[in-house]
Amino acid sequence: MNNKKNGGLKEVWRKILVALKRKPFNIPLVALVITFLYYALHLSSISNTTAKIQGTGMGLAGFCTMLFSILSYMAFINTFQYRKPVNKPMLVVLFAMFGIIAFADFFYLRQIYAAISREVNPIIVNSNTAYIAYAEYYLRMHLILLAVTIVLICLLPVYTKMLRKIKTSIEVEDNGSMGSIELSE
Repeated sequence: MNNKKNGGLKEVWRKILVALKRKPFNIPLVALVITFLYYALHLSSISNTTAKIQGTGMGLAGFCTMLFSILSYMAFINTFQYRKPVNKPMLVVLFAMFGIIAFADFFYLRQIYAAISREVNPIIVNSNTAYIAYAEYYLRMHLILLAVTIVLICLLPVYTKMLRKIKTSIEVEDNGSMGSIELSE
């Protein structure tokens, strides 16, 4: 009943749009959080794959992905500050971190393929080592989510203008019928 008084679902969407109009950089920030959480929540399969394959640099690649994913938050926050222009040097640092994360994921995927397809003692993916297939899938999805985050950051000026065109003001009745107020007494 209280929601009906305050405008209900329509009012909730209006408040969300007002918040996005003020801080449109929250859209790529949410994408960055989802990308990091996706990788972090599937880290057990990736770690098990590293322990099973023991390829050169696999542990370092996983460590770099995790480290630069965390550091990219700090770079993002320092790049897009509220009511300030974009900090261009930090934007370059942010994209460099994204490049390192993508390189580490590609390197890790290449090590998985090398271990599965090597001639001497290849790693066989079966029900006991299904985590290797899962790790490969999770890394591919992580790369896709990272690409979506990069696209959202690059298109930020475009949808910022589009968000500002959306009318979010509330129309108040009887606003124009007010008489003049005497303040002389």
